[in-house]
Amino acid sequence: MLTIRLSRFGKKKHPLYRVIISEKQKDTKGDYLELLGRYDPHTNKVELKAERIKYWLSKGAQTSGVVHNLLIDQKIIEGEKLQVANIKKKKEEPKKDDKPEEKPAEPKAEPKAEEKNSDSDKPKAENKIETPAKPADKPTESK
Repeated sequence: MLTIRLSRFGKKKHPLYRVIISEKQKDTKGDYLELLGRYDPHTNKVELKAERIKYWLSKGAQTSGVVHNLLIDQKIIEGEKLQVANIKKKKEEPKKDDKPEEKPAEPKAEPKAEEKNSDSDKPKAENKIETPAKPADKPTESK
């Protein structure tokens, strides 16, 4: 499938674009079938070959979103502009009137039983740590 799209060239931090037609799967910096125009976003200067663009569109070529909007601005094709940029909508905040769902009350005896079991395990672990750290186990050196 053929597509009409922009290919970036120019200096660092000063991009210029070529309007090219190429296979959709090919890289924009690689080979292309035809150069259809140029676009400078800093000066908004657009040079397009309208006849060749109409020819390729009649042959079934597709346009990228940005090129589609450029062609509409230059009155080469008619239609409505596409929304190219991804605009994020703000998330709706929960209303203050809404009450959070209440969880069913669980018996308090069960969590206490679990806490007691975990407390009884802790001293055993502490005893194991203290045993190898006794200073009497170390041999004394004398000179």
